[in-house]
Amino acid sequence: MYWKYAAAVAAIALIAVIMLLSMGRTPFGPTGEPGFWSGDTESQFNSQRLFDPYTFTHIAHGIGFYLLLWFLFPRMSLGRRLVLATALEAGWEIFENTEFIIDRYREGTLARGYFGDSALNVAGDILVTVAGFLLAARLSAFRTIIALFLLIEIILGFLIRDNLTLNILMLIYPVPAIRTWQLGG
Repeated sequence: MYWKYAAAVAAIALIAVIMLLSMGRTPFGPTGEPGFWSGDTESQFNSQRLFDPYTFTHIAHGIGFYLLLWFLFPRMSLGRRLVLATALEAGWEIFENTEFIIDRYREGTLARGYFGDSALNVAGDILVTVAGFLLAARLSAFRTIIALFLLIEIILGFLIRDNLTLNILMLIYPVPAIRTWQLGG
């Protein structure tokens, strides 16, 4: 029975990648070099490799989707909530790679030279969102899930001066003082 949900999750991820490629996103970024990890958020490989420091924000996406969907649909099966969470993440990844959002990131966030995600990076982002969702489901204790979310946010804040909360805030309402801090000022 779980294979149905796994197949749906894989299909959603594949459709998202195909849609992004049709929007002009490249498979491996502008250099055409595939890679597993890029640890430098300021390099040309950020958001181009399978994983990067922002991967951890997608774990937080999965945790957040788990909590939101558990709250909104407590009687829905875990598998269905996972499929819905995957669809929400795929939708975000497609929207995030539109010129509108790319320009917003450039204007208001730490991502000065951001030019969108590679298809490989999007696949990785969806994969770790699913992992974050499943991890939250496995932990099941509300306090533990919240503690994990906060731990990810705090560590990313210290390491890269960015996290999911700051990313959302700066995308919606850029705060000059936060941007100055993010840039090392």
